[in-house]
Amino acid sequence: MPSPPSKSIIKAVPKDLRDKLAICHEHPEQVLFLDIETTGLSHFYDEITLVGWAKGGRSGTFIKGQDPSELFDVTRDAMAVVTFNGIRFDQKFLKQEFPEAQLPAAHIDLMYLCRRVGLTGGQKAIENELGLNFREDLEGVDGFAAVLLWHKYLRGDVDSLRRLISYNRADIAAMGGLFDHALARLGYEHDLIGQPVKFVEWSAPADRHKLPLGLKKPDPGLSRAPTFRELFGGLKAEKSRIVGIDLTGSEARPTGWCLLDGSRAETETISTDDDLIRRTIDASPDLVSIDSPLCLPFGRQTVFDDDPTRDEFGIMRFCERELKRRGVNVYPSLLPSMQKLTARGIRLAGIFRSHGLPVIESYPGAAQDVMRIPRKGAGEEWLKLGLKNFGVRGKFATAKVTHDELDAITSALVGTFHLAELSEELGTTNEPPLIIPRLEVNRTPFVVGVSGPIAAGKTTLAEILQSRGYAYTRFSLVIDDLLRERGLPLDRHHRQLVGAEINRDGRQRELAERTLSRVSGARTIVVDGLRFPDDHAFLKEKFGFRFVHLYVSAPMDIRRERYADRLGLKPSEVSQAFDEAITSEVERMVPTLERLADQTFFNNGSKEDMATSLMSLAAEWERES
Repeated sequence: MPSPPSKSIIKAVPKDLRDKLAICHEHPEQVLFLDIETTGLSHFYDEITLVGWAKGGRSGTFIKGQDPSELFDVTRDAMAVVTFNGIRFDQKFLKQEFPEAQLPAAHIDLMYLCRRVGLTGGQKAIENELGLNFREDLEGVDGFAAVLLWHKYLRGDVDSLRRLISYNRADIAAMGGLFDHALARLGYEHDLIGQPVKFVEWSAPADRHKLPLGLKKPDPGLSRAPTFRELFGGLKAEKSRIVGIDLTGSEARPTGWCLLDGSRAETETISTDDDLIRRTIDASPDLVSIDSPLCLPFGRQTVFDDDPTRDEFGIMRFCERELKRRGVNVYPSLLPSMQKLTARGIRLAGIFRSHGLPVIESYPGAAQDVMRIPRKGAGEEWLKLGLKNFGVRGKFATAKVTHDELDAITSALVGTFHLAELSEELGTTNEPPLIIPRLEVNRTPFVVGVSGPIAAGKTTLAEILQSRGYAYTRFSLVIDDLLRERGLPLDRHHRQLVGAEINRDGRQRELAERTLSRVSGARTIVVDGLRFPDDHAFLKEKFGFRFVHLYVSAPMDIRRERYADRLGLKPSEVSQAFDEAITSEVERMVPTLERLADQTFFNNGSKEDMATSLMSLAAEWERES
């Protein structure tokens, strides 16, 4: 046995801990040794599979899907509870899933107690250090293997459930041994009248090897995950084309790429950025979903550690902090090992958006939770099986493919969830969101975006929709605010100058955010004045198939005449003024928006003609939505 630590290592025992230890010594038969098994580490996304306990010389196990009343009885009647890492882990899960369970106030978390006497590391590492062995016939079973045992049970393997229960009870049995060693080092191994107390006799009762009777295959409702058709059937998302990219940090290591056309997946690995860009644009997807950070933490200027803003703004984004809070272990986007990946992701996303392709940053792990697939690391066979059971088809199911390709399929599925409004956005107005799949519908506003050349009739069309109840906003309203701040005239010339400056500085998405903020809370919105493919990409990313893009077109001679009438120009002034307006920097990309639009609206007639056609179209949108 290892020698005990010196007294200098042992920390003084505070009064509240002494009081809890006194309760345990006075009533060892009322001490509840408890341990849970889960599908993963996040109390937000994962769930309890087993709760095991030892109390009063008897072992017990709650299995997900059973009546939890016995669990509630033992937690209510106990005077103290002993766990390992239970304060941060077990307790959170129990409160989340069983708020009616009453854990005793006296909670001894052995992880902290062991640290107090110089025993550090996980439970099994400390058991090995102390020479404890309660794991007969359980070689190779650890926390991750326990997750796989549950997934095997869900697929009908009852022996895996038996092994999982044995593993859980071994954890509980060993807790008493850890408790005894820690108390001995603290000098607390006797009760109040000097009698020795061995808590291992209570944590490892004689019946711990007798597994519960009547173990059987899981109820179909417990094991069944939703399918692609059940979630997306009848929605536009069911037939969407999504490119999923499991991006690597370097062109030297191939990236997983997938085109998910409806539920059929086509995968490959691609190395260079040029090939990734070409392949993705050629696929003409509705959405591109990338598993990589796609923005910097707000305030940061570069990805590298020599960034002068590093100390002030750090290396983590809001979405990473929120996932950490939810119990998900994520890498900060600007950790040294992540910097090249983040830079590559931002660069590629910018290129795709400049072509009008909407891009989201995806979190495939949550999609795997929905599909009941063990998280990354379980092996390709589990990921393949889960994707097939979910209803994804393709050669990947039988052919040899890389894990990166399978992850790209999962990333693409996040895009399908997003277009079906089954997603959550983790972001801020200053940091584009990370998209999280979920099973609750997140109903977004219905948005019409209007683009087209000068004097084609964009604003007239938008005002007709406004008269039908649509909240009206346009990009130039925000630009006018900026002009007022600078004390500049509110005219077309200065609007074009500031608009061009915003686009050159890469702030087009910021402009779009501020434009939308003016109609926050509205359920139907019309956005006037889209001028860049990035504007289309932004609105498609945010609203998916509830965004309709109309491109308004009219013959050049009609537009020139309207422009002259609007400004009251003399015939001699029209040609030069109109030509200068349509060739300005902010207008040069407008023609490219026609190919991105859902529909081109030809405005060759009167305002009344436009209103008649538009009202019929709006009624159709409203029926569909």
